[in-house]
Amino acid sequence: MWWMTLRIALRALRRNKLRSFLTMLGIIIGVGAVIAMVAIGEGAKALVRSQIASLGTNVLVIVPGTMTQGGVRTGFGGVRTLVDSDAKAIMEEVPAVAVASPAVRQVNQVVAGNLNWATLVQGVAPEFQQIRDWQVVDGRFISQADVDNAGKVALIGQTVANVLFGNEDPLDGIIRIRKIPFRVIGILGAKGQTAHGTDQDDVVMVPYTTMQKRIMGITHLHSIVVSAVSAEKTQEAQQQISALLRQRHRIQPDQDDDFFIRNLSDIAEAAQNSARVMAILLGSIASVSLLVGGIGIMNIMLVSVTERTREIGIRMAV
Repeated sequence: MWWMTLRIALRALRRNKLRSFLTMLGIIIGVGAVIAMVAIGEGAKALVRSQIASLGTNVLVIVPGTMTQGGVRTGFGGVRTLVDSDAKAIMEEVPAVAVASPAVRQVNQVVAGNLNWATLVQGVAPEFQQIRDWQVVDGRFISQADVDNAGKVALIGQTVANVLFGNEDPLDGIIRIRKIPFRVIGILGAKGQTAHGTDQDDVVMVPYTTMQKRIMGITHLHSIVVSAVSAEKTQEAQQQISALLRQRHRIQPDQDDDFFIRNLSDIAEAAQNSARVMAILLGSIASVSLLVGGIGIMNIMLVSVTERTREIGIRMAV
């Protein structure tokens, strides 16, 4: 009986090739859409996870300025409330903080031989490597002696190395920032782009004291980058840092903070939630495509049965 049913079904498929093809096409497109959309969603989530990992773990960034009623923070270029002693106090007096690094940054023209490149020059401390989990593929990172002596040493990112040195070995090479010669002591590992499209490898790192004294002529900091002892301690570290800085800066209870603490974990969570919502949305759209394909098959089956109503009645009567 089942063999006869199969033969009839195959004969119907051969007789209605176009109808059969369109029916299969509907379900193929639906299934393909589901697979593609789910894959795209998972890929987006993986990309977000990798970008978040490149920023470091349990990271807090303290920047000068305060929040206004409109939610706009005053820029760090015009506010000078953070100093080196603030970073040292955070390291020594905040139990929930593992390490902290002062940071000063400015876009500068960097020259090597006959080539030049406008890039971000960032002044940091040795602890910055641990905070950002930034590998050095060749050479070494900035040492405490480099910071103490305001040494004219630099590390360069992969993008800068490729632009200024090409196929040559940059290690122990000389680059110039504002006509000041710096010896390249290390090549930073690749970090890739951030979620906002910023190339993290387009960077030159020098001791923050060198940046302050030799390049910019300032004594304040643009930011303090902090790593909490664990993810669970991040909020506690943020509260302790806020209390310490308010005390050090003599801020009265009725006054706003003259600094702002950015929790990268919150940014990471928001990015992950966005990627998750996008994956669900893409999956839903693909499911609708599959549903439409299924409805198309049901319609074709209904038409097939309706067209053969007379034949079915005769066969049942016989």
